[in-house]
Order: sequence, then structure tokens, then C-alpha cells
Amino acid sequence: IRCWSNIPFITVPLSRAHGKSFAHRSELKHAKRIVVKLGSAVVTRGDECGLALGRLASIVEQVSMLQNQGREMMIVTSGAVAFGKQRLRHEILLSQSVRQALHSGQSQLKDMAIPVLEARACAAAGQSGLMALYEAMFTQYSICAAQILVTNLDFHDEQKRRNLNGTLHELLRMNIVPIINTNDAVVPPPEPNSDLQGVNVISVKDNDSLAARLAVEMKTDLLIVLSDVEGLFDSPPGSDDAKLIDIFYPGDQQSVTFGTKSRVGMGGMEAKVKAALWALQGGTSVVIANGTHPKISGHVITDIVEGKKVGTFFSEVKPAGPTVEQQGEMARAGGRTLAALQPEQRAEIIYRLADLLTDQREEILLANKKDLEEAENKGRLAIPLLKRLSLSTSKLNSLAIGLRQIAASSQDSVGRVLRRTRIAKDLDLEQVTVPIGVLLVIFESRPDCLPQVSALAIASGNGLLLKGGKEAAHSNQILHHLTQEALSIHGVKDAVQLVNTREEVEDLCRLDKLVDLIIPRGSSQLVRNIQKAAKGIPVMGHSEGICHVYVDTDASVEKVTRIIRDSKCEYPAACNALETLLIHRDLLRTPLFDQIIDMLRVEQVKIHAGPKFASYLTFSPSEVKSLRTEYGDLECCIEVVDSVQEAIEHIHKYGSSHTDVIITENDKTAEFFLQHVDSACVFWNASTRFSDGYRFGLGAEVGISTSRIHARGPVGIEGLLTTKWLLRGDNHVVSDFSEHGSMKYLHESLPLPQRNTN
Repeated sequence: IRCWSNIPFITVPLSRAHGKSFAHRSELKHAKRIVVKLGSAVVTRGDECGLALGRLASIVEQVSMLQNQGREMMIVTSGAVAFGKQRLRHEILLSQSVRQALHSGQSQLKDMAIPVLEARACAAAGQSGLMALYEAMFTQYSICAAQILVTNLDFHDEQKRRNLNGTLHELLRMNIVPIINTNDAVVPPPEPNSDLQGVNVISVKDNDSLAARLAVEMKTDLLIVLSDVEGLFDSPPGSDDAKLIDIFYPGDQQSVTFGTKSRVGMGGMEAKVKAALWALQGGTSVVIANGTHPKISGHVITDIVEGKKVGTFFSEVKPAGPTVEQQGEMARAGGRTLAALQPEQRAEIIYRLADLLTDQREEILLANKKDLEEAENKGRLAIPLLKRLSLSTSKLNSLAIGLRQIAASSQDSVGRVLRRTRIAKDLDLEQVTVPIGVLLVIFESRPDCLPQVSALAIASGNGLLLKGGKEAAHSNQILHHLTQEALSIHGVKDAVQLVNTREEVEDLCRLDKLVDLIIPRGSSQLVRNIQKAAKGIPVMGHSEGICHVYVDTDASVEKVTRIIRDSKCEYPAACNALETLLIHRDLLRTPLFDQIIDMLRVEQVKIHAGPKFASYLTFSPSEVKSLRTEYGDLECCIEVVDSVQEAIEHIHKYGSSHTDVIITENDKTAEFFLQHVDSACVFWNASTRFSDGYRFGLGAEVGISTSRIHARGPVGIEGLLTTKWLLRGDNHVVSDFSEHGSMKYLHESLPLPQRNTN
């Protein structure tokens, strides 16, 4: 730990042999020496006169944080001309106002004109003020900054180059942040771009080329170029169909059309790309990103260093497969083709997948065995997660049965007419079911999820992006291969895509133009992280499975222990397993209560006492730390309540709206519980484990939703559909229905077509 001004910072262990740039974004966190280039549009205000002080302060804060982590930070900055322009305008206005006040009176002050200011003079007037501002800001973080002004000649003179190199190394050694700028007060006019195609030299004609030259000279790990656009687009930003390029590779220039340059500054995006490619060739990784956007500028530099998907990353290593953006587009196109198939064709694909799960059983189990062995050797997974990771013959058989159920029930899922209305004569309206679009399903430690979700997506005509956990890589690979083999029988192989790139989950959640719905399958922490990270994309799921069983005074002795045992012990890692057992106070110290405790002890269930339960006992089990705990193991909490009403209030206060159960023989009490508990699934005299798509007859589920919009509970095919309206008319216009028009609204309900029951 290193400390400056009472602020502790973690020193990051950083070491890397220079000479080869980073291949992937995830490696950027290992960058030791970093150059941050601040474009004129980033540093200056919108009126091009003066500095954007708030933005600059945020950048200094991020650079300081990285410097205090043990990195070596350098800044190549613009802004001297803008700062000087502001100062000179102020001086000229002041001078003119005094002269005109003396000679012409106040009436002509408003007619004063500001002369065109020469850029070199502005730079000369602004350099000292700009540096003073940087020094004041860095001082707040107990960091010293030093100014270095350079010109192109300094790089062409070998002695000056060595001097510059030595100065920079000495400053970095002393934990000082060098702030470098072209000496615009004496710099010559820019020359034609004659040397950027060379491999050994680049002229310093703007701060982009200066930053690239400096990065290579100093053997920098990372160059961050901040501008006023999100990064590099395949066509000028703002034009139709312009798409942000996530990763840019040498040789891709031919596929890019450059637009005009920034509102201020010397270079445009073309100059930035050429400088970036030159730096990349010299062994420095480059990211071009937006440093002006108010929502991201406060953390854009730290996000880039953390490996997040910000801006355009320049890489020399081209991946073997498609990018995740390309996979999203393939899933979209494949999903639309899938939705256009006949229902029996989609069912045929699912039947084929079910057959492959049993026919290729040995290959699947062999791949799964590799995953299990690797997980056990690394010791990364807890026992409940290892159980979820494991596949077996019986699991595969159950999967196949579930898939056949989906195929049988999906015959009229897409295109089903829900409502028909005659708006007017020869004007009929229909509401029909359609796919949602592209689903992104993120799951961990559960390879059986892949064929289940794939079958539901196929049945509902949705494109699908799958992101599985690394611990199930071998299993997921073969299951996805079999899924695509089944899809190939009707030429829709691309509809289901498995994301194998190093994409972080948080980055996937930002694909709002490619993904229509995110469905997380995994731990409560995973779900919460996805809900937090999703930007403009709905998330369907539940963050926790805190399921309750309430034992009423009128409960049957025979039913209680069977239901509790099944709810807790049959599969304790499941999200629909019992976590809190609520017992009516009158049952304490009764034979039934003793039977419950004895059964839990035999099953080796660790008991945690709720506060009220603990107060009744002389020697109680360990008191629960929180009544909102999802154990996911052979553990549960026992709490005492005085009535069914108090049980309901407890469930609403501490539950997660997942699945809650009452055990009673009193019909009136049971109905009161069923009607008043506000959860996705509420059961009477049945195990919590019935909360499952397969057990509900849905064939399978993409997850269990506890949200209150669109779908709730186990989500099968119906939950993956939305609707659209079809209006069929004959030369109808709204003006015909006005007060003096010739037509009247009928709004008659029409009978629905017969559903296909074959």
C-alpha cells in the first residue's frame, strides 16, 4: 500500500517485456507505462475559447489514481491555443473598451469587433496558464507534474532525442507525470503526410503523431487517444448505418470511410488511425475513445485500463472466429429466418436435437468429465456448483424428454392470433404472437441449460446468444455443436451463437443495438451484476431464491416431513429449494415439531435459528445472521410466527418473490395464503421444487422470473414471445371517420381461428 494525502492506493504488480502489443483488451490491466493523449475537443469548451475545467479535472483524477497504483503516466495535451485565445480576447476587449470609452463614449462599445487571433500567439499566451492549471490539479493528489515542449526537429536530431528520452525516464523514475505538448508558438506549418507509410519514422505535425512518436520512443505499453467521438466507425459518425468498430486490425483501413476532422485541432480521425497504426507497429497498444461524453468521461481512462469495452482497440491479433457483434447480427438474421419456418420445421429441429443428446451421450459425458476434472484440480468451484456442472446419463435423458415436450407444444406458438377486431367495414385488426428478437442468455456451471434454452429459442423463433462459464467450456462446446447440427437441417445454423471471445459480461450487457432481452442463469451475485450492468436492455430473472415453507397448526403430520425433506434436501443448490422454514408457534414442543427437527438432523441439514425462534430455546442453534439468506446447501433457517398473517408478512419482508408454500389441511387458511402471498409461485401442500418449467409441463425453462412485467415464474415458450398488430384494409383513411365522414367505427370482436391441436 502506498499513501498520498491520506488516500491509500493499491500498488499493482506490473511487468511486461516491451516489443509486442497486447492482443486482447483484458490484458490492458497489465499496462505499466501509459500515454494519455488529450485532443483539442476534449480539453477545450464548446465555444473553442477557454478550457473545459470540469472535464479536465476528471481526467487528472483518473491519471492520478493510475499513477498512484504504481503505473507510469504521461499526458500529451492540447489546449494551449484555446487557453491563450481566451486570455488574448479578454485583453483585447479590455484594451478596446478603455480606448473607445476615452474617445467615442460608451455607446459604441457594443460595436467592437474581435480581430482574428494568430494561433502561435495564442499558444505563447496560453502555455504557462495551461501548465499552471495542471500543476494545481495534480497537487490535489500529491503528484508533481512537469512540462515538456517539443517540435518535430527534436525527434530528428539524435542528440535531442536522447536528451528528451533521458529527461522523460528521469521524471518517471521520480514519480512525476510529464505533460508534453508541441511548442505551437514556434512550430512550422504542417507538411504533407509523406512519411506515415514508412515503418521507421513519423513526423510530429499534430498531437496525434506526437503521442504516437513519444509512445514508441518511450516503449510505452498503452496509448489512449481521447477525442470527441466514441471511437472509430466504419463510416463517418452520424451517417446512416455507421457502426462503432470495437477492434481495428492493420489492413482494415480499406473498409473505413473517413469524415471531416474535429471542430478544433490539427488532425482528424484519419490522422489518429495512421498514428495509432504506427504506434501499434512499434509495439504499443492503442485505444481511441470519447473523452467528452458526460456519462463516461469521468471514468473512461480507468475503464480502458481495466479492459472494459470502451472505444476502438487496435490489435495485431485477429481472432479466428467472428466478433460478438458479428455473432449478434448473425443471430438476428438467423432468428428471422427461423421465425419464418413452418411450426413443424421448428419442431423437427428440436426433435433432432433431443435425439442427438442421447445418440452422442458418450461424447457429451467425456467433455463434461474434462470440465469436472479441471474444476476439481483448480479448486475454484464450491460443491453446489460442481453438482450443477455435472452431467449424467439420467440428466441427458431428462433433457431429451423435456425437449420433446417443447417440440410437441410449440406447433402454434409463433403467429398465433390472440385477438381479432373489426374496426370498420373491410378493416380488420389482428394481434398475433411474434418472437422477441435476439436473446442473450448468460449462465454459469450449468451446461444442461444450453440445450434447454436453445430449444425454447428455436420453438419461439428467437435468435440466441449464449455466454457460458469457463468452467463448462468443453461441455458447452459440444452441446452447441450438436445444436447447430440440428439447426442445419433447415439451414438456420446461425440462429444460435455461443460467445467464445474474451468478452466480459458487463460488455455484453451494453449491446443494446443487438440484444433485445437478457436472461441470466446463475448465482444471485451474477444476476445482480447483470441487472446493474445492463444498459437499455431488459433483464428477466431473479436475483435470489429465498423460498419459504410455512407449517400451519392444521398441517398433516404425514405431509409435513415429506414436503420439507423434498423442498430442502432433494437438490439444495437449486434456486427453488427451501431456505426458511416458518413454524406456527403452537407447534413448538409438539411431536410434529420434534419429527421435523429429527428429520433435518438425519439429512444433515444445518439449522440457523431466527430471532423469535431463538428466544424460545434455552440452548438454540446458531442465530441467523440475516433472514434474507439463500444458502444453496444443506442449511436452512427456522423461524416462529403467530399466525398465517404473520407468515405472509414475513415472506413479503424477507422473501424474494420466488416460491412460497403452505402446509395445512384447512382450506380457508390455504386459500387465504394462496391469494395474499405476492410471489411468482405459491403452493399448497406441495414441495417448492415443483417451481420448474419441466414440472409445469413447459418442457423446459429459460429461467424463473420474479419481475412483474411480461413474464413471471418459470418462463417457457410463452414468455419468449411478444405481439404485433396486423391491420388489413381497403383504401381506408382516418379522415373518413371524422364527424362529417362517410364511415363509422364498429369495433366488433371476431372469433379466433381454431388452434392447431395436432
